[in-house]
Amino acid sequence: MGRELTPCQLIERSILKKYRRELWKPFTYAIKRYELIQPGDKIAVCISGGKDSMLLAKLMQLLQRHSDYPFELVYLIMDPGYSPIDRHKVEANAELLELPVTIFETNVFEVANNSEKSPCYLCARMRRGHLYSKAKELGCNKIALGHHFNDVIETTVMGMFYGSQLQAMLPKLHSTNFAGMELIRPLYCVHEESILAWRRYNELEFIQCACRFTESCAICDNGGGGSKRQEIKTLLRRLKRDDPNIEKSIFNSIHAVKLDTMPGFKARGVEHSFLEGYDQRG
Repeated sequence: MGRELTPCQLIERSILKKYRRELWKPFTYAIKRYELIQPGDKIAVCISGGKDSMLLAKLMQLLQRHSDYPFELVYLIMDPGYSPIDRHKVEANAELLELPVTIFETNVFEVANNSEKSPCYLCARMRRGHLYSKAKELGCNKIALGHHFNDVIETTVMGMFYGSQLQAMLPKLHSTNFAGMELIRPLYCVHEESILAWRRYNELEFIQCACRFTESCAICDNGGGGSKRQEIKTLLRRLKRDDPNIEKSIFNSIHAVKLDTMPGFKARGVEHSFLEGYDQRG
């Protein structure tokens, strides 16, 4: 008889075997396509406690284990003011997944929830700032967040419908406030339905929305406007019934923007018009 696998080993095997096509391949594809990791990087994998960030942490751990080039990882958990139940759940899952986490406390929820204006927006900005600051303190040059394929699609459509702009979510970007720091999104090509299937298969339970301002919310998106995002999720599900490739089409479209057909666009904060050089082009 073979050696009995531990719960963590079974979870890892499900990623590398059963869900290899749905999770591991799109994860490593995004790493390579968008050049998210370079040799010598020290990356803070930011864990909120939800399904996405927990899976991201495990994928990054497996990648480091199997990678041909060296890079360091720090598994960073910022406690923004979790309830005791949520804090215990996050710690228990980190232990189950055998992630050597670093936890630090902040008062983000307390400050944001006492704000009169846009507590979700303030919470998101404060959380990001604390993560960058702690990561830099620990010697990291990058932070990794758990935004996935569907976050990219929904953000694009939300920008069109509610923000009056064509704006996507980049797979990586340089921090404007923390010199030398970069944000990467390794789950950029991983579909949410695959993450949900992996969670169900392993019978895992993660926290959903830990924010005390919206405790009843099951789809907190860290300041992106939960109700509007849910509207877009519902719309995309409906469209997908008629066209199963609708999400793929949206995703491909943000990689093939034809600026020559746009009456206006903004680059580096400067607005431009198609009229610039229009007559010269004939």
